[in-house]
Amino acid sequence: MNHPVINQAVGQPLNRVEGVAKVTGQAKYTAEHDLPGMTYGVMVTSTITKGHITKLDTKTAEQATGVLGIISHLNCPEVPGYQKNPAATLPIFAGQEFKLFQDSQIHFNMQPVALVIADTFERAQHAASLVKIAYSAEPHHTDIHEQLPNAIIPAKPSDYTRGQADAWQQAPVKISQQYETSLQVHNPMEPHATIAYWPAEDKLMLLNKSNGVKSSQQSISQYFELPPENIQVISEYVGGAFGSSSRVWPQEMAAVLGAKKVGKPVKAVLARNQVFNMVGYRPYSLQKFSIGAQVDGTITGIAHKAYGSTSSYEQFNERIVEPTKSAYNCINLSTTYKLVPLDVSTPCPARGPGETSGSFALESAMDELAYALKMDPLELRLKNFANIDLNNNKPWSSNHLKECYQIGAEKFGWSKRNPVPRSMQRNGMLMGWGMSMGIYKAERAPASASVRIQANSQVFIRCSVADTGPGSITILTQIAADALGVDVSHVTIEWGNADYPMAPPQFASHTTASTGSAVHDAAIALKQKFTTLANTDNVSSSNYTDLLRQHQLTELEATVQSKPGFETQQHSGKSFSVNFIEIQVHPTTGMVKVNRIVSVIDAGKIMNHKTARSQVLGSAVWGIGIALMEQGVVDHRYGRYVNNNLAEYHVPVNADIPQMGIHFIDKADNYLDPMGAKGLGEVGLIGFTAAIANAVYHATGKRIRQLPITPDKLL
Repeated sequence: MNHPVINQAVGQPLNRVEGVAKVTGQAKYTAEHDLPGMTYGVMVTSTITKGHITKLDTKTAEQATGVLGIISHLNCPEVPGYQKNPAATLPIFAGQEFKLFQDSQIHFNMQPVALVIADTFERAQHAASLVKIAYSAEPHHTDIHEQLPNAIIPAKPSDYTRGQADAWQQAPVKISQQYETSLQVHNPMEPHATIAYWPAEDKLMLLNKSNGVKSSQQSISQYFELPPENIQVISEYVGGAFGSSSRVWPQEMAAVLGAKKVGKPVKAVLARNQVFNMVGYRPYSLQKFSIGAQVDGTITGIAHKAYGSTSSYEQFNERIVEPTKSAYNCINLSTTYKLVPLDVSTPCPARGPGETSGSFALESAMDELAYALKMDPLELRLKNFANIDLNNNKPWSSNHLKECYQIGAEKFGWSKRNPVPRSMQRNGMLMGWGMSMGIYKAERAPASASVRIQANSQVFIRCSVADTGPGSITILTQIAADALGVDVSHVTIEWGNADYPMAPPQFASHTTASTGSAVHDAAIALKQKFTTLANTDNVSSSNYTDLLRQHQLTELEATVQSKPGFETQQHSGKSFSVNFIEIQVHPTTGMVKVNRIVSVIDAGKIMNHKTARSQVLGSAVWGIGIALMEQGVVDHRYGRYVNNNLAEYHVPVNADIPQMGIHFIDKADNYLDPMGAKGLGEVGLIGFTAAIANAVYHATGKRIRQLPITPDKLL
């Protein structure tokens, strides 16, 4: 069935409902909270990469002023759920998770090995420096290139073949190249922090930086074998996450264990260098991409072999080959994905997860094929447009990619491009134009929400959804306002509390479709309750306030769980993007500067044009960072980061970002959810880095297949 689409408050560029609180400092982030009797935990980390602790001496540290306790593997409180491995239930992880303070084994450099708790942060930090540790070191391996022969098939394999696996080899025109993307760290502005307190032996309160309070609650309940309702988790304001707060990490367990040890609230905040290896990161990828075509540009075969780094104790699986399976009309295709275990901490999803890395290879290879064919890269993509999703042989729930191409090319002026490399210059600088497409899943998960109306006409929404920055809670107020037919100024939302109705974690571009559907359906159910009230009085029309007063009610509420319908199983839901990018390169220094960006997005009905534009701006900023500067550098002799700070881990600043033309198709998808929305958060980043790399080739004639594209690679 087709869903009805609401379109009154939805779509308007409403200011963020929490915006004033954030910019005026009223919004409290986790580490800014204070509880009576607060204590502070600082983690001591290992100085070797692999081996065992042979001696851990805490005597001097214990005698330092203000120290309340020190936890290590020698005295850690029991975590019964560690034996049952709750994290293994997550679909993208397999194997044994890192178990904090459970044994003497060292799995990675800067592994937390002790927690020092004191009455002030400074005293805890000083005492942590007094802990003395001796190790028995073992040979370690942190270089994916060296360990490639030891790659393994994941416990959850994703290899795929349709048609003839090696058909690309028989094509008259073919490309086969290796592409690499570097390790990237989330580095959100807000460091990861947790405050834990046990008000009773079987009750726990957590203030936590989290993508999903319900999933945190569920994991902690499994770890400590407590009923979920005995664990209160609150995460109202999150200062950036990008996937880094998607599971329970060491600082959360440290705070919980520390609070159990000292019987007081414990605040644990990661230092910036600890954010580099305790809360996940985008893993290194190495990809062999082969593609063949007829002389007219018809793609006849693709083979995509990908390798990703993971930890030696746990497997993290990425969707690195997923864009390749669905992006183009190619009947002969094979993908393989293997993991390379290293002596590092476990990676995790980073914005646009594996698709961001995989699309760099896919869209770079498409550009190389276009040059081999002497064909316009845009024409090649249009020639091989996929009318259905060949990955599952389903029709698209909606697909306006051709419009994205058309609008993007017109806005950018693509027809004026001289295809010859080094042919376009301006003011002594080499100028290059590049383009790419992006494809990302658009789906929804089960979610619940409650909506209630009070006699004073105020509407309140409650759901446990997180808002890590994209503006979700603003969108939910708009959805509720439209569904109820009230002004958005009457709607207030309460979020980020595990006591509220269940919302899935905020990642994978499904928050609007999932939690938004729950809010919409709860509002419709509430509206029906009022209709029933009106019918009992034979009232043809009356407002909510009058009906409540007539029935002597102070409020009326509806709570609904919303699930995807059968129609979502009959269609392939995807969002699409196209990026056109102009760069300039200094011919002597090799410095690359992005001059101009035109991004066109097909993400269904746009819920809020202001917050949506901000999402795409954010994708472009990170895309520039990934393509040109971001790189976690590890000294493999020691298995240790050498740039684990924001001075040396380079990210884009204002001077790196040009003006951007951002355009939305803004056409409802009538199958995925009642609002007509599709996922937006990730798709703007998919393929973006390849557009920059393709522009660099056009400017210089040098094909760079390893990110980031730093000046040394161009000189």
